[in-house]
Amino acid sequence: MSTAVTVSALEFAYPDGRVALNGVDLAVEAGERVAVLGPNGAGKTTLALHLNGIHQSASGTVSIGGLEVVEESLPEIRKRVGLVFQDSNDQLFMPNVGEDVAFGPANLGLRGEELGRRVDHALTAVGGEKLAPRPSHHLSGGERRRAALATVLAMEPEVLVFDEPSSDLDGAGRRELVAALSPLPLTLIVITHDLPLALELCPRSVIMRDGRIVADGPTGDLLGNAGLLAENRLELPFGFTLDR
Repeated sequence: MSTAVTVSALEFAYPDGRVALNGVDLAVEAGERVAVLGPNGAGKTTLALHLNGIHQSASGTVSIGGLEVVEESLPEIRKRVGLVFQDSNDQLFMPNVGEDVAFGPANLGLRGEELGRRVDHALTAVGGEKLAPRPSHHLSGGERRRAALATVLAMEPEVLVFDEPSSDLDGAGRRELVAALSPLPLTLIVITHDLPLALELCPRSVIMRDGRIVADGPTGDLLGNAGLLAENRLELPFGFTLDR
């Protein structure tokens, strides 16, 4: 099995001096599904933004399928890595969902039948075939999240990075999103506070704290370790039990 994502000794500080990443090492195999867990300020989103070059560090390396994330490689990296932001409105800005989904592939020069195929395939993958003509501001939270996911899938990435996919979703929206994500044949990295979602989608999880990865293992094992969760300000919902 090939390695899809390699992060080595990655460090990053914001202009105000706040250190967000402090020597992160992570390897994700092609087709693997990994949740990145941790309290607010742990560095999770900062790590995600390094995976497609939105942030770049002078210390440490990130590689996608063996290609290092550097300025010269960004066009190819951004074809390989699709990032779904926490706020769906950051990715939905066209008059309707179909045009939103077409936007990225059209910028790559796709036209006609191939562009239509990309849009149809992406919307079908998220169960959103009927969303194409609708303005995004008329969608429910779950529909917006699925539409945002479709805009990324239309680019046919190898790696999908999803930042807080279940935030602000009600139960129905969350179920719709899980149904959309579960069958996708991609390497999946999920940044989340939703521990049951991590258990449902990702066989493996890592826990971040203070810009470092402090635990890495099977999701069920990590979530079953009450001391580890407490130490890292994580907790399962009241009444939730692990089916071990």
